[in-house]
Amino acid sequence: MNDDPRSLMALVGLLSSWQEEIKYEVMTAQSGEETLRQALNHEFAVILLDVNMPGMDGFETAEAIHKRPRSASTPIIFVTAYLADEMTRFKGYQTGAVDYLFTPIIPQILKAKLTVFVGLARKSLALKQQTDVLNRRTGELVAINQRLEFEISERRIAENQNRTKDEFLAMLGHELRNPLSAICSAAALIEAPGIKQTSIDQAKAVIRRQSQHLSRIVDDLLDLSRVISGKVVLNRQSFELSALVTNCLETLALTGRTQHYKLDVHTAPAWIHGDITRVEQIVTNLLDNAVKYTPSGGTIRVEVEIVGEEVELRVHDSGIGMPSTLVPQVFDLFVQGEQTPGRAQGGLGIGLALVSHLIRLHSGSITAHSKGVGCGSSFFVRLPKDTVQPSVAPVPTATAPQETYKILLIEDNHDARAMISTLLSAFGHHITEAVDGADGVRKAAEHLPDIIVIDIGLPDINGHEVARRLRGGATTSAIPLIALTGYGLEQDRKDALAAGFDVHLVKPVKTNALTEAIQECVSRSIKA
Repeated sequence: MNDDPRSLMALVGLLSSWQEEIKYEVMTAQSGEETLRQALNHEFAVILLDVNMPGMDGFETAEAIHKRPRSASTPIIFVTAYLADEMTRFKGYQTGAVDYLFTPIIPQILKAKLTVFVGLARKSLALKQQTDVLNRRTGELVAINQRLEFEISERRIAENQNRTKDEFLAMLGHELRNPLSAICSAAALIEAPGIKQTSIDQAKAVIRRQSQHLSRIVDDLLDLSRVISGKVVLNRQSFELSALVTNCLETLALTGRTQHYKLDVHTAPAWIHGDITRVEQIVTNLLDNAVKYTPSGGTIRVEVEIVGEEVELRVHDSGIGMPSTLVPQVFDLFVQGEQTPGRAQGGLGIGLALVSHLIRLHSGSITAHSKGVGCGSSFFVRLPKDTVQPSVAPVPTATAPQETYKILLIEDNHDARAMISTLLSAFGHHITEAVDGADGVRKAAEHLPDIIVIDIGLPDINGHEVARRLRGGATTSAIPLIALTGYGLEQDRKDALAAGFDVHLVKPVKTNALTEAIQECVSRSIKA
C-alpha cells in the first residue's frame, strides 16, 4: 500500500516481474482505509505498507489490520523513505510489523523476502487444509464411534430384553405348571376308586385354590397389559377405604393364607373417590406381597390414616426385606426379591408394577422402604382424600340369586359348558345347552329362556352375530343376553354391548359375578 501513484506503479511493476516465478497475485491500495477493506475481503501472504501517508498512517493501518481476527496474523513489511531510528522501529514492531524496507528498494532483497513470506503462506495454507481434512476425518470418526456406541447400547438393551423375556417365560411356565400339576393330581385323586370323602373334599379345595391362583396370574397379565397401553377406564365412586381393606383381609383369611401370621390392623375411616375393583387389586396385591415374603410366624401390619388432603395406606411386614439396590427397582416390571428355584412362594414379578400403574391412574403415589435383608419391608400408598362422604360405603357383597330361571347356555367347549351348567343347576336354575351359534339361535326360539349366556368365540357364527340374530328375532328380541368370553379389553366390552349384549363378563368368571349378573339382567327385563 502506497499513497504515491508513481511509487506504487514502480513497485507493482517490480512485483509483477516475479509473479510467474514465485507464483503470487499483486493487489494495490492507495489509502489506509482501502487497505483495511482489502484485508477484510482477502487473505494476504504479506502486506507491503508505506509508513508515511496523510490521514491514517502506516502504523495506525497496521494496528487496525491486526485487530481484526481474519488478518491478525498477516505479516506486514513497512516501506519507508528515511532511515528509521530505534524508537520508530520499536513502534512498528509493536503494531505488528515483521520487517522494514527502505527506499530505494533493492530488488534482490525484496524478492528474497517475498519468496520467504509467500512460501510460508503457502505452507500455512497447506497445513490449514491438512488440518481441515484431519478435523473432518476426526468428525467422521467421532460420528462413527457414536453410532457404534449407540448400536452397542441398543444391542445390550435388546439382549437384556431378550434375557428378561426368557426369564419371564421360564417363570411363567413354572407358575402355570405348579397349579396345573396340583389340579391334575387332585382331579385324578377324585376319580380314583376307594378314596375317602375327606380326601375328595381336600382335592376339591386344592382345585378351587389353584384355579383361583391361575385366575390371578391371567388377570394380572391382562390388567398390566391394559394399564400400560392406556386401555383401563376407571369406574370411579366414593367409598370408604378401611372397609375395603377389612374385606380384603377377610378374603385372605377365608383362603387360609393368613392363618400362620400375626395381623396387626389399625384403620381409621377414610373416604376416597376411585374404582373399587382396582383399589381392591392394589390392596390385595400388597397383602399378597407381604404374605409371600414373610416367613410363617411373622407379623403383617396394616394401617389406614388420613394425612392432610390424602389417605395413606401402609403395609408393613417382618419378612425377608430388600437390599438397598432393589428398593428403587421394586416397582419395575418382572423385578422380584428372591430369585432362587427353591423359593417357597411364586409370582411373576408383575404385582407391584401393576399396583404402581393403578395408583398413578388414581393420581396417587407409592413408595417402598426397607432397612435391608432380614429387616422386613414397608409400602406407603397415598391417594387423594374424597371430600364427599356417603353415609353408607358401597362395598359390594356377594348374594345368591333369589329366584331360579330358565337359562340357555351357548358354549362350544365341552368341559366349560358342563362345569357352568352344573354350577348354575346347583343354584336351582334350569339349563338348556347349545354347542354352537346356530344351535343356540334355534334353541332360543324354541325354548324362549329367561336369559341367555353366550360364548363369543364360537366355531360357526361368533357370539356377536348370535346376539344380533336374537335381537332381530320376533320372539327373542327382549331376552337378556350375557357375553361370557376370554376377550377382556375395553374395546371387546364395547363391541359386545354394541352387538346387543346386556352384560360383558370375562373368563374365568367368579360364581357370584355370574349369578349377580343373571339376577340383575332378568330383574331389569321384568321391570321393563
